[in-house]
Amino acid sequence: MRLGLLGPAEGDLVTLRNTARFLLEERKVDRAVYLGRDRALDDVVMAWASDLVGEDPTDDALWMRAADRCTDASPEEIRSFLRAELDRRELARLEVLPGVGSRSVELLNGKVVVLIYDKAHLDEEDIVAASLLVFGKSPEVMMKQVGPRWFLSPGNQGSMILEDRDDGIHLSVFNANLQELQSQPLELGRGTRMRVQGAS
Repeated sequence: MRLGLLGPAEGDLVTLRNTARFLLEERKVDRAVYLGRDRALDDVVMAWASDLVGEDPTDDALWMRAADRCTDASPEEIRSFLRAELDRRELARLEVLPGVGSRSVELLNGKVVVLIYDKAHLDEEDIVAASLLVFGKSPEVMMKQVGPRWFLSPGNQGSMILEDRDDGIHLSVFNANLQELQSQPLELGRGTRMRVQGAS
């Protein structure tokens, strides 16, 4: 599993789109989560999807697009239509946090990862359960280990990848120009593995 993390765009939709494309197409992340609290990623995805398939790139309009473009189309035109629609569907790997003050919880290599915009909204339950606390509100990249936990932020317009490997979780950090700043395994303390109640 490769989890991409997109830092807040701060109004720069071009950089956000370039970073999202980099994570999806070059780094082949399974999913990428935008850590901002604005609609920047929604706007980027809608414009990107429109570039791929035209006006109204929603799922609801798929059958209308197919009828308009494939009824009298050549085999190559139909293949081109299908390729564009498959590329549009790949954009579903780009996600946003549920809302301001809310968090998303992931599981990587048996470790709990909490994603949130502002680390000030973390509560005791988040901190006790998590091995990785990832937040968006930070102008600069942050990688800080506190006891058995890591606090991580890609910073404004930056990005990170958390990769679940056989030997643990690896972190890669990139700046707004998509240059790799750091790549390393994360040393995680014991005792923070998630247990499922009722499991034997």
